[in-house]
Amino acid sequence: MQRITLRMLNYVEAAARLGNVTEAAKEKNVSQSSVSLAIAELEAFVGAPLFIRHHAKGVDLTPAGAGLILQARHLLNHAQDFEKHAMGLSDGLRGEVTVGCFVTLAARFMPKLLASFSQTYPGITVRLEEGSQDAIVDMIMSGRVELGLSYHSALRQEISAQHLGELPPHVLLSMDHKFAKRQSVSLRELAAENFILLDLPFSRDYFLNLFRRIDAEPRIVFRSQSPELIRGLVANGHGFTIHNAVSSRMVANDGMPLAVLRIEEELPGARVTCLQLEQTALRPAVDTFRRYLTAAFSTGGLFADSLRSRQDRP
Repeated sequence: MQRITLRMLNYVEAAARLGNVTEAAKEKNVSQSSVSLAIAELEAFVGAPLFIRHHAKGVDLTPAGAGLILQARHLLNHAQDFEKHAMGLSDGLRGEVTVGCFVTLAARFMPKLLASFSQTYPGITVRLEEGSQDAIVDMIMSGRVELGLSYHSALRQEISAQHLGELPPHVLLSMDHKFAKRQSVSLRELAAENFILLDLPFSRDYFLNLFRRIDAEPRIVFRSQSPELIRGLVANGHGFTIHNAVSSRMVANDGMPLAVLRIEEELPGARVTCLQLEQTALRPAVDTFRRYLTAAFSTGGLFADSLRSRQDRP
Protein backbone atom coordinates (compact mmCIF):
# COMPACT_ATOMS: atom_id res chain seq x y z
CA MET A 1 0.00 0.00 0.00
CA GLN A 2 1.18 3.51 -0.84
CA ARG A 3 2.54 5.27 2.24
CA ILE A 4 1.58 8.84 3.09
CA THR A 5 4.38 11.29 2.30
CA LEU A 6 4.84 14.94 3.13
CA ARG A 7 4.86 15.72 -0.59
CA MET A 8 1.49 14.02 -0.99
CA LEU A 9 0.05 15.99 1.92
CA ASN A 10 1.58 19.20 0.57
CA TYR A 11 -0.18 18.79 -2.79
CA VAL A 12 -3.50 17.79 -1.23
CA GLU A 13 -3.42 20.68 1.26
CA ALA A 14 -2.86 23.14 -1.60
CA ALA A 15 -5.84 21.74 -3.49
CA ALA A 16 -8.00 22.05 -0.37
CA ARG A 17 -6.86 25.60 0.38
CA LEU A 18 -7.24 26.87 -3.18
CA GLY A 19 -10.32 24.78 -4.02
CA ASN A 20 -8.85 23.92 -7.39
CA VAL A 21 -6.47 21.22 -8.60
CA THR A 22 -5.12 23.33 -11.45
CA GLU A 23 -4.30 26.26 -9.16
CA ALA A 24 -2.65 23.89 -6.68
CA ALA A 25 -0.45 22.51 -9.45
CA LYS A 26 0.55 26.04 -10.48
CA GLU A 27 1.44 26.98 -6.90
CA LYS A 28 3.56 23.85 -6.41
CA ASN A 29 5.06 24.10 -9.90
CA VAL A 30 4.07 20.54 -10.80
CA SER A 31 1.71 18.98 -13.33
CA GLN A 32 -2.01 18.81 -12.66
CA SER A 33 -1.79 15.04 -12.85
CA SER A 34 0.70 15.02 -9.95
CA VAL A 35 -1.81 16.76 -7.69
CA SER A 36 -4.66 14.53 -8.90
CA LEU A 37 -2.54 11.44 -8.23
CA ALA A 38 -1.69 12.63 -4.71
CA ILE A 39 -5.40 13.11 -3.97
CA ALA A 40 -6.28 9.68 -5.39
CA GLU A 41 -3.52 7.93 -3.42
CA LEU A 42 -4.49 9.62 -0.18
CA GLU A 43 -8.16 8.78 -0.71
CA ALA A 44 -7.18 5.16 -1.37
CA PHE A 45 -5.12 5.09 1.83
CA VAL A 46 -7.94 6.60 3.90
CA GLY A 47 -10.64 4.56 2.22
CA ALA A 48 -13.00 7.51 1.84
CA PRO A 49 -13.45 10.43 -0.58
CA LEU A 50 -11.77 13.61 0.63
CA PHE A 51 -13.09 15.96 -2.04
CA ILE A 52 -16.32 16.65 -3.88
CA ARG A 53 -15.45 17.29 -7.53
CA HIS A 54 -17.41 19.99 -9.35
CA HIS A 55 -17.00 19.85 -13.12
CA ALA A 56 -15.10 22.96 -14.23
CA LYS A 57 -15.74 24.56 -10.81
CA GLY A 58 -13.03 23.12 -8.61
CA VAL A 59 -13.26 20.96 -5.48
CA ASP A 60 -14.73 21.14 -1.97
CA LEU A 61 -13.73 19.10 1.07
CA THR A 62 -15.96 16.34 2.38
CA PRO A 63 -16.41 16.12 6.17
CA ALA A 64 -13.75 13.41 6.26
CA GLY A 65 -11.48 15.56 4.13
CA ALA A 66 -11.90 18.60 6.37
CA GLY A 67 -10.81 16.64 9.43
CA LEU A 68 -7.83 15.13 7.66
CA ILE A 69 -6.65 18.44 6.18
CA LEU A 70 -6.69 20.04 9.62
CA GLN A 71 -4.28 17.37 10.90
CA ALA A 72 -2.24 17.56 7.69
CA ARG A 73 -1.68 21.28 8.14
CA HIS A 74 -0.42 20.77 11.68
CA LEU A 75 1.93 18.03 10.46
CA LEU A 76 3.24 20.15 7.56
CA ASN A 77 3.86 23.08 9.91
CA HIS A 78 5.81 20.85 12.29
CA ALA A 79 7.81 19.42 9.39
CA GLN A 80 8.66 22.92 8.21
CA ASP A 81 9.78 23.89 11.70
CA PHE A 82 11.91 20.75 11.92
CA GLU A 83 13.58 21.52 8.60
CA LYS A 84 14.39 25.11 9.60
CA HIS A 85 15.60 23.98 13.00
CA ALA A 86 17.89 21.37 11.43
CA MET A 87 19.29 23.95 8.99
CA GLY A 88 20.09 26.45 11.72
CA LEU A 89 20.76 24.67 14.97
CA SER A 90 23.33 27.26 15.96
CA ASP A 91 21.17 30.26 15.02
CA GLY A 92 18.48 30.10 17.72
CA LEU A 93 14.73 29.69 17.38
CA ARG A 94 13.40 29.31 13.83
CA GLY A 95 10.09 28.63 12.17
CA GLU A 96 7.06 30.14 10.47
CA VAL A 97 3.90 31.34 12.19
CA THR A 98 0.59 32.05 10.45
CA VAL A 99 -1.61 34.48 12.34
CA GLY A 100 -5.17 35.52 11.57
CA CYS A 101 -6.09 39.06 12.52
CA PHE A 102 -9.31 41.07 12.55
CA VAL A 103 -8.98 43.66 9.82
CA THR A 104 -9.06 46.81 11.99
CA LEU A 105 -6.73 45.31 14.60
CA ALA A 106 -4.29 44.32 11.87
CA ALA A 107 -4.05 47.87 10.55
CA ARG A 108 -3.64 49.38 14.00
CA PHE A 109 -1.30 46.95 15.77
CA MET A 110 0.41 44.51 13.41
CA PRO A 111 2.92 46.79 11.61
CA LYS A 112 4.61 47.83 14.88
CA LEU A 113 4.25 44.39 16.46
CA LEU A 114 5.78 42.54 13.49
CA ALA A 115 8.66 45.01 13.20
CA SER A 116 9.50 44.63 16.88
CA PHE A 117 9.07 40.85 16.84
CA SER A 118 11.30 40.35 13.77
CA GLN A 119 14.10 42.30 15.46
CA THR A 120 13.85 40.13 18.55
CA TYR A 121 13.35 36.80 16.73
CA PRO A 122 14.88 37.14 13.24
CA GLY A 123 14.64 33.39 12.67
CA ILE A 124 10.83 33.34 12.87
CA THR A 125 8.76 34.39 9.87
CA VAL A 126 5.21 35.59 10.49
CA ARG A 127 2.56 35.29 7.79
CA LEU A 128 -0.57 37.39 8.28
CA GLU A 129 -4.15 36.61 7.22
CA GLU A 130 -6.78 39.35 7.64
CA GLY A 131 -10.52 38.92 7.93
CA SER A 132 -13.74 39.52 9.83
CA GLN A 133 -14.53 37.86 13.15
CA ASP A 134 -16.24 34.83 11.64
CA ALA A 135 -13.48 34.50 9.04
CA ILE A 136 -10.80 34.41 11.76
CA VAL A 137 -12.75 31.74 13.65
CA ASP A 138 -13.10 29.67 10.47
CA MET A 139 -9.36 30.00 9.77
CA ILE A 140 -8.51 28.67 13.23
CA MET A 141 -11.02 25.82 12.99
CA SER A 142 -9.63 24.75 9.60
CA GLY A 143 -6.00 24.98 10.69
CA ARG A 144 -5.26 27.69 8.13
CA VAL A 145 -3.91 29.81 11.00
CA GLU A 146 -2.69 28.71 14.42
CA LEU A 147 -3.30 31.96 16.31
CA GLY A 148 -5.84 34.72 15.95
CA LEU A 149 -5.85 38.32 17.18
CA SER A 150 -9.49 39.30 17.28
CA TYR A 151 -12.42 40.18 19.52
CA HIS A 152 -14.20 38.05 22.09
CA SER A 153 -17.43 37.31 20.22
CA ALA A 154 -19.03 34.45 18.29
CA LEU A 155 -16.43 31.94 19.51
CA ARG A 156 -16.90 28.19 19.31
CA GLN A 157 -16.30 25.83 22.19
CA GLU A 158 -13.29 24.32 20.41
CA ILE A 159 -11.49 27.68 20.58
CA SER A 160 -9.78 29.07 23.66
CA ALA A 161 -9.50 32.83 24.09
CA GLN A 162 -6.80 34.58 26.10
CA HIS A 163 -7.92 38.06 27.16
CA LEU A 164 -5.40 40.74 26.16
CA GLY A 165 -7.25 43.93 26.98
CA GLU A 166 -10.22 46.16 26.25
CA LEU A 167 -10.33 48.88 23.60
CA PRO A 168 -12.76 51.70 24.43
CA PRO A 169 -14.95 53.10 21.63
CA HIS A 170 -13.98 56.44 20.07
CA VAL A 171 -15.74 58.80 17.70
CA LEU A 172 -14.07 59.76 14.41
CA LEU A 173 -15.00 63.13 12.88
CA SER A 174 -13.86 65.29 9.99
CA MET A 175 -11.56 68.15 10.97
CA ASP A 176 -14.28 70.57 9.82
CA HIS A 177 -16.83 69.22 12.28
CA LYS A 178 -17.96 71.61 15.00
CA PHE A 179 -16.75 69.18 17.69
CA ALA A 180 -13.40 68.35 16.05
CA LYS A 181 -11.29 70.39 18.47
CA ARG A 182 -12.76 68.72 21.55
CA GLN A 183 -11.05 65.96 23.50
CA SER A 184 -14.34 64.13 24.11
CA VAL A 185 -17.96 64.16 23.00
CA SER A 186 -21.27 62.75 24.17
CA LEU A 187 -22.71 60.15 21.84
CA ARG A 188 -26.12 61.63 22.56
CA GLU A 189 -24.95 64.92 21.01
CA LEU A 190 -24.12 63.08 17.78
CA ALA A 191 -26.99 60.60 17.66
CA ALA A 192 -29.07 62.71 15.24
CA GLU A 193 -26.17 63.23 12.83
CA ASN A 194 -25.21 61.05 9.86
CA PHE A 195 -23.61 57.80 11.03
CA ILE A 196 -21.32 55.59 8.92
CA LEU A 197 -21.40 51.95 10.05
CA LEU A 198 -18.61 49.38 9.83
CA ASP A 199 -20.89 46.64 8.55
CA LEU A 200 -18.97 43.49 9.44
CA PRO A 201 -20.58 40.49 11.16
CA PHE A 202 -20.72 40.96 14.95
CA SER A 203 -19.02 44.38 14.67
CA ARG A 204 -22.26 45.95 13.48
CA ASP A 205 -24.09 44.49 16.50
CA TYR A 206 -21.51 45.93 18.88
CA PHE A 207 -21.75 49.45 17.41
CA LEU A 208 -25.54 49.45 17.23
CA ASN A 209 -25.70 48.25 20.83
CA LEU A 210 -23.79 51.37 21.92
CA PHE A 211 -26.68 53.48 20.66
CA ARG A 212 -29.23 51.24 22.34
CA ARG A 213 -27.47 51.80 25.65
CA ILE A 214 -28.18 55.53 25.41
CA ASP A 215 -31.72 54.94 24.07
CA ALA A 216 -30.87 56.38 20.66
CA GLU A 217 -31.33 55.24 17.07
CA PRO A 218 -28.40 55.98 14.73
CA ARG A 219 -29.08 57.72 11.45
CA ILE A 220 -27.14 55.35 9.19
CA VAL A 221 -26.31 56.95 5.83
CA PHE A 222 -23.54 54.59 4.69
CA ARG A 223 -22.66 50.98 5.46
CA SER A 224 -19.37 49.44 4.42
CA GLN A 225 -17.15 46.48 5.26
CA SER A 226 -14.07 48.56 4.41
CA PRO A 227 -12.52 50.52 7.30
CA GLU A 228 -10.50 52.50 4.75
CA LEU A 229 -13.62 53.62 2.88
CA ILE A 230 -15.35 54.57 6.14
CA ARG A 231 -12.41 56.73 7.25
CA GLY A 232 -12.40 58.43 3.86
CA LEU A 233 -16.12 59.17 4.04
CA VAL A 234 -15.78 60.58 7.54
CA ALA A 235 -12.72 62.70 6.71
CA ASN A 236 -14.59 64.24 3.80
CA GLY A 237 -17.58 65.25 5.89
CA HIS A 238 -20.16 62.56 5.11
CA GLY A 239 -20.81 61.74 8.76
CA PHE A 240 -19.20 60.30 11.88
CA THR A 241 -18.24 56.76 12.83
CA ILE A 242 -17.13 54.79 15.88
CA HIS A 243 -13.89 52.80 16.03
CA ASN A 244 -12.09 50.98 18.84
CA ALA A 245 -8.68 50.38 17.30
CA VAL A 246 -7.59 54.01 17.01
CA SER A 247 -4.42 56.05 17.35
CA SER A 248 -4.02 59.66 18.42
CA ARG A 249 -3.44 60.70 14.81
CA MET A 250 -5.49 59.12 12.05
CA VAL A 251 -5.73 59.95 8.35
CA ALA A 252 -7.82 58.64 5.48
CA ASN A 253 -6.23 57.07 2.41
CA ASP A 254 -6.55 60.36 0.53
CA GLY A 255 -4.43 62.07 3.19
CA MET A 256 -7.31 63.87 4.91
CA PRO A 257 -6.86 63.95 8.73
CA LEU A 258 -9.46 62.74 11.21
CA ALA A 259 -10.38 63.97 14.67
CA VAL A 260 -10.41 61.22 17.32
CA LEU A 261 -12.57 61.88 20.39
CA ARG A 262 -13.30 59.92 23.55
CA ILE A 263 -16.95 59.09 24.20
CA GLU A 264 -18.17 60.62 27.44
CA GLU A 265 -20.82 58.00 28.25
CA GLU A 266 -19.74 54.86 30.07
CA LEU A 267 -19.99 52.33 27.27
CA PRO A 268 -18.49 48.84 26.95
CA GLY A 269 -15.23 48.45 25.12
CA ALA A 270 -14.28 45.71 22.70
CA ARG A 271 -12.41 42.80 24.32
CA VAL A 272 -9.25 41.92 22.39
CA THR A 273 -8.23 38.26 22.59
CA CYS A 274 -5.62 35.83 21.35
CA LEU A 275 -7.40 32.80 19.90
CA GLN A 276 -6.22 29.24 19.34
CA LEU A 277 -7.67 25.76 19.13
CA GLU A 278 -8.49 24.32 22.53
CA GLN A 279 -6.10 21.61 23.79
CA THR A 280 -3.72 21.99 20.86
CA ALA A 281 -0.01 22.07 21.67
CA LEU A 282 1.61 25.08 20.06
CA ARG A 283 4.84 24.71 18.15
CA PRO A 284 7.81 26.55 19.74
CA ALA A 285 7.76 29.37 17.17
CA VAL A 286 3.99 29.83 17.57
CA ASP A 287 4.16 29.87 21.35
CA THR A 288 6.99 32.40 21.20
CA PHE A 289 4.82 34.73 19.12
CA ARG A 290 1.85 34.19 21.46
CA ARG A 291 3.92 35.18 24.48
CA TYR A 292 5.30 38.23 22.65
CA LEU A 293 1.77 39.27 21.65
CA THR A 294 0.58 38.92 25.25
CA ALA A 295 3.46 41.06 26.52
CA ALA A 296 2.71 43.76 23.94
CA PHE A 297 -0.77 44.28 25.43
CA SER A 298 0.39 44.00 29.04
CA THR A 299 1.31 46.86 31.41
CA GLY A 300 4.34 48.63 29.99
CA GLY A 301 3.98 46.84 26.64
CA LEU A 302 3.90 48.26 23.13
CA PHE A 303 0.14 48.87 23.17
CA ALA A 304 -0.64 49.39 26.84
CA ASP A 305 -1.67 53.02 26.21
CA SER A 306 -4.39 51.91 23.78
CA LEU A 307 -6.22 49.83 26.37
CA ARG A 308 -8.83 50.88 28.88
CA SER A 309 -7.50 50.63 32.42
CA ARG A 310 -9.41 48.51 34.90
CA GLN A 311 -10.64 51.50 36.90
CA ASP A 312 -12.04 53.11 33.73
CA ARG A 313 -14.24 50.16 32.79
CA PRO A 314 -18.01 50.71 33.03
